[in-house]
Amino acid sequence: MNIDKYIKQSFSVIGKLGSTGDGTGFIQELWQSAGSHFNEVAHLAKRDEGGNLVGFWGAMSDLSGSFMPWEDNFSKGLYLAGVEVDDNAQPPQDWIKWTMPSSEYLYVKTEGPDTFMSMIEYMKANEIELVGAVYDFINPQSGQGYMYFPIRRL
Repeated sequence: MNIDKYIKQSFSVIGKLGSTGDGTGFIQELWQSAGSHFNEVAHLAKRDEGGNLVGFWGAMSDLSGSFMPWEDNFSKGLYLAGVEVDDNAQPPQDWIKWTMPSSEYLYVKTEGPDTFMSMIEYMKANEIELVGAVYDFINPQSGQGYMYFPIRRL
């Protein structure tokens, strides 16, 4: 597992919101819904200088919506499946916008279902505190997924 650090200023995501209370498979359902209705937000998506989408995020939060880690041993929380947008973008009906706080992250390639717990174990072993919710990131150009673990609020 190759672990890197990254500082990212506050950023916004417009997406489809769900909760662990929605049942097994809810994250996949959110991504399916966001993908099948992407045309409703495509014009809001943040793009780089080449016109490429900046990224898709699976933003997570505790149930209070304060961007803290999922509760009860990471088993209860909120998930927003969406696309990065400019901070002033307004979400269309049935879409939700979150603005994530500026943070320093450890990030790793998503290499399977054990990636999350492997990183949590690494952080515990190295006495690194998780200071907020973990985010999934998908690079639109490569399709590669990453997980971002906040270690310091800026």
